[in-house]
Amino acid sequence: MHVEVDVPRCVASGQCVLLAPDVFDQRDEDGLVVLLNENPPAELHDAVRESATVCPAAAIRLEEA
Repeated sequence: MHVEVDVPRCVASGQCVLLAPDVFDQRDEDGLVVLLNENPPAELHDAVRESATVCPAAAIRLEEA
């Protein structure tokens, strides 16, 4: 799995961070998404998929292998 985020599209809801904190974080100054791991290990894939699904701005894009 490869993860990409569209930072300008992010609305800083933080759902991705709550679901997959090893993959996503938020900037302190504005709360926008920070991608920590663009190729997360298999054990995190379900949480990353859920993060992409619940993102209100659809700012997370996944490429499945």
